[in-house]
Amino acid sequence: MNNIKQKPRRGIYLLPNLLTTGALFAGFYAIIAATADRFEHAAIAIVVAMLLDGFDGRVARMTQTSTEFGSQYDSLSDMVSFGVAPALVMYFWALIHFQGYPVMSKLGWLAAFFYTAAAALRLARFNTRISEDNKRFFQGLPSPAAAAAMVGFIWVCHDLQLSRADFAIPALIITVLLGAAMVSNFSYYSFKDVSPSERVPFYALLAIVMGFILASIDPPKFFFALFAVYALSGPVTHVIRLKRKRTNRVIAENEAQDLISNTDKEK
Repeated sequence: MNNIKQKPRRGIYLLPNLLTTGALFAGFYAIIAATADRFEHAAIAIVVAMLLDGFDGRVARMTQTSTEFGSQYDSLSDMVSFGVAPALVMYFWALIHFQGYPVMSKLGWLAAFFYTAAAALRLARFNTRISEDNKRFFQGLPSPAAAAAMVGFIWVCHDLQLSRADFAIPALIITVLLGAAMVSNFSYYSFKDVSPSERVPFYALLAIVMGFILASIDPPKFFFALFAVYALSGPVTHVIRLKRKRTNRVIAENEAQDLISNTDKEK
């Protein structure tokens, strides 16, 4: 009886995959809303998709229901919700207005495609290096954060009732820059070492309360500012590290020169 091989369990875990399905649904709905010129609903849908995407992995780890199926399903959902959906929402909101110019007519959909391709490359790189990467930092801007920054910009402009055509060029620049940030080598803090079961300083709870207050006062500006700062944190941190390395190198060279000069004096 002990030699009888047990059949592998079939089926999937419901809770984490249900959250992933919710994120996929929100991303798909954002595309439908954008085609109907309901850009505020599209932006909110992608923000909801981002929140659900942040929960599904944590729920899977906390309930010990992580599977290879769930990981692959999550990546495919991310591609739709944070790759295709934000690119199309941005295209229908502003980039489509380049069609009226003979030379620049293709720039709009090409920029949207660049962002989509960058999101696909970012996800592929993450999946192939998931066992090698530093858990505390991401290489390149995560696609959910890039999508949130993009639709946050749309949400703010829509809330202020700004002209979509007038913001076609800024929209083009933001789309290209966010796409480039996803495939860059900039390091972004992952927040994976933050555990809900660990103790945190009192001011951390106070900061969360203030965040809820600001989000309730003006959600569009709060989310756009939050993810714009996060998107900028990568290149800013990179520049700071380069300056530190340069300063340390100069200090080391000066110390070496002082040591050589002191040695020559002793001789």
